[in-house]
Formats: sequence, C-alpha cells, structure tokens
Amino acid sequence: MKADTHPHYHEITVVMTDGTEYKTHSTWGKEGDVLKLDVDPLTHPAWQGGTGKVVERGQLSKFESRYGSFLSGDNGSSGEKK
Repeated sequence: MKADTHPHYHEITVVMTDGTEYKTHSTWGKEGDVLKLDVDPLTHPAWQGGTGKVVERGQLSKFESRYGSFLSGDNGSSGEKK
C-alpha cells in the first residue's frame, strides 16, 4: 500500500453555538484544534423543523384551496349527487 494515502485521523474539540464542547475524531485540522460551529442542530431551521413546518403549512393550504377541506371530510357536498 502507498504511504500517505489516507489523511491523518486525530482528536479535535467541537464547540457548538451554545458554547458546549465535545471531543471527536476527525481528519479536519491538526491534533488538538478547536472547530467552532456557526450553524448546528440547535440553531438551524432544517433541524428545528421551522422551514419544514412552513412548507408543510403552505402545501396544505394550497391543497385545501384547490380541493376544499377534502381531508377533514367536509368537502362542501350536502349529500346530493351531481
């Protein structure tokens, strides 16, 4: 096998946006480096459900405007056949 084919795998410290730290192994940086995150699961809407809820709400209102309240069983019919 060739020498120096794989990057060095070493321990670094990751600092979350709220200041909590944890140690992990990575190929990023050098041994003992500190990686400070700008975006993490605590702050990004993709992990918080923010954007997904807005998109879901938009899709539901679009569906209801097109088909009425079909999902709730109240589709505007009074039992008469057309």
